[in-house]
Amino acid sequence: MAMSKEELKAAILEKAAKAPKPQLYVKDFYKCDPDSKPRAIKNAANELVKEEKLGFWSSGSTTMYGLPERLKKEDSLGND
Repeated sequence: MAMSKEELKAAILEKAAKAPKPQLYVKDFYKCDPDSKPRAIKNAANELVKEEKLGFWSSGSTTMYGLPERLKKEDSLGND
């Protein structure tokens, strides 16, 4: 049975916090709940962006997700 939207959002935030890299593809969140459809996971991730709990990061060709504080830290390290 698929997780509720709130459970899914919590699992996504936990994955983003524990991931070795600060940037994650939406497909990386699919493992949070294999029973949820990819569309539901993407919608939950996008809601987290609207709530400013996740942010977008772009490499120029790909858009990824991450925790805003981890993305800022990564950007500051890359700009030195």
